[in-house]
Amino acid sequence: MEIEVLQYAFMRRALLAALLIGLTAPSVGVYLVQRRLALIGDGLGHVALTGVAVGLVTSTTPVLTALAAAVVGAVVVELIRVKGRTSGDVALAVLFYGGIAGGVVIVSQAPPGTTVNLDAYLFGAITTTTAGDLRVFAVLSLVVLAVTLGLGRYLFAVSNDEEYALASGLPVLRLNLLLAVVTSVTVVVSMRVVGLLLISALMVIPIATAQLVTRSFRSTVVLATLLGTAAAVSGVGASYYADTPSGGTIVLIAIAAFLVVAVGAALRDHLRRSTPTPDADA
Repeated sequence: MEIEVLQYAFMRRALLAALLIGLTAPSVGVYLVQRRLALIGDGLGHVALTGVAVGLVTSTTPVLTALAAAVVGAVVVELIRVKGRTSGDVALAVLFYGGIAGGVVIVSQAPPGTTVNLDAYLFGAITTTTAGDLRVFAVLSLVVLAVTLGLGRYLFAVSNDEEYALASGLPVLRLNLLLAVVTSVTVVVSMRVVGLLLISALMVIPIATAQLVTRSFRSTVVLATLLGTAAAVSGVGASYYADTPSGGTIVLIAIAAFLVVAVGAALRDHLRRSTPTPDADA
């Protein structure tokens, strides 16, 4: 018997988009967490909102205008951070507020009678993923995975110790800019299902969950990707049956998984500490 959600084309598209998001978000997020830039996804989501507003007001493709805005924002923040004239926190704050302010102002300039709804982009909406969106998302996801997997050891080196990577002759600035760009691409890929305001959670929470039980960077990436994919796909399915926003449902499932693993890890550590060590003389 066919599963009910698969009977509808929009759900098949949404589930495929969720699969792509589950694969790409943790693969990028692991480097952001390593660099303590976990919130950059939020900042780029706000900048992408400006791009979405431009696309909606001008009746062009919001995905492409959001991508252009997010890439420009990511590059600017990285260059500001490298120059050292402004701290990373301040640069992110400017990104946050400037992005959302730009989106609000641009939307207000929509022609009279034009209906502009940003909620689907802010919080995710499973019914809005079109076949054209899915094709664009698939191409962008392949690009992200090619970068994060193909250049993984270099990105890890830069994220782990930037000064050592620079002394080793690695092109640190170019690698950082590349990571910023693929982060912005991931944000745009995720906006229809998770939402621009929630995508950062899917970049961070699966990583935090995996780190509770793994001992190496590689195993963290693998487990976080599995967790992200499971949360994204199950969240889309649950949102269909519960009639809830897909983005919020995905994030709540990811948080629930984190809490379960955190409690389990705490109990494991407690049992290890309380178990008496066998006497070597016994």
